[in-house]
Amino acid sequence: MGGRNGQRTWAARERQGDFLDQAGYTVAFEQDGNIALAQARKIVPDIIITEILVPKLDGLALCRQLKADARTRDIAVLVFSILAAAGRAREAGADAFLLKPLAEHTLVGTVRQLLEARSARIRRTQDER
Repeated sequence: MGGRNGQRTWAARERQGDFLDQAGYTVAFEQDGNIALAQARKIVPDIIITEILVPKLDGLALCRQLKADARTRDIAVLVFSILAAAGRAREAGADAFLLKPLAEHTLVGTVRQLLEARSARIRRTQDER
């Protein structure tokens, strides 16, 4: 993706990564949804943050595939977009949806809540075994 729109998108992504990095989270970016899915299956991160409009495999399809796979279904998924698509994100299995533009405190707070909820869910599952 080139031109001014691509530059703005990359700058926004870097800014969001900086917010999370400053809050103590490790951040990695992928070029498209297919690569993100492959990486998720390989490393099984705690959370995936995706836009809806992602090349090759859109964020909602990525979310559906993650939630359908036993290896990745427990990964928290945060979907964000300039599109008002909270319902579509929920239907795809997203754990949260945020409307762009993202405020730093909203992004970091939502990530923190999702990770805490995921940890609690994993603890409960382990206790039941």
